[in-house]
Amino acid sequence: MPRSKGDHEARRHDVSAAVWQVMAARGFAGLTLRAVAAELGATTGLLTHYFPTKRALVAYALDLLEERTLSRPRRRAGDGLAALRDAILDILPLTSEATVSNRIWVSSWDNALADPALSTDYARRYAEGRDRMVKRVIAAQEAGELPPGEPTDLATGAQAFALGLVVQALFDPAAFPPGRQVELLDDYLAGLSAGLRPTSGPDPSASRG
Repeated sequence: MPRSKGDHEARRHDVSAAVWQVMAARGFAGLTLRAVAAELGATTGLLTHYFPTKRALVAYALDLLEERTLSRPRRRAGDGLAALRDAILDILPLTSEATVSNRIWVSSWDNALADPALSTDYARRYAEGRDRMVKRVIAAQEAGELPPGEPTDLATGAQAFALGLVVQALFDPAAFPPGRQVELLDDYLAGLSAGLRPTSGPDPSASRG
């Protein structure tokens, strides 16, 4: 009896779950057809129906990772600067789920840097992330919460801050627990907002006779 479309989708769902489990346990470097087949309890021959090459498996894994990352519940504490803060909090490894996702992303960078097509795709993903931050930066500037300036530059800096903190927290979680990450983020945002505050200086009347 031929398999129905529902059977095919169910099997594809099982394959997706196996790919995710392998990446979560072994990182991107451990993602192989054999490892996925073992997780699935199937043969590598069956998997070649879905992934004829290792690169096809890698491309699928990256799409799956992006899909799972974007589908996670997002914080929505407000608009403007609060929304920018939420966007960065959503990136940081503050939960076990976010930690797993970030470990996979970081471990996938080596593959992406070695493959021009994947590098281009990663550049697109990060550019889209910056574009989403730009909108929040503009809203914060319009609300008077951030100083005027090129919003793309502020968004680029915010993204760089977030990614840098992600790497430090992954390599040294004891030094960067969730609470410490939030403290550093709030200090960073306070520094951005400080451009709005007038600097103190000498009293002009002091020189008057």
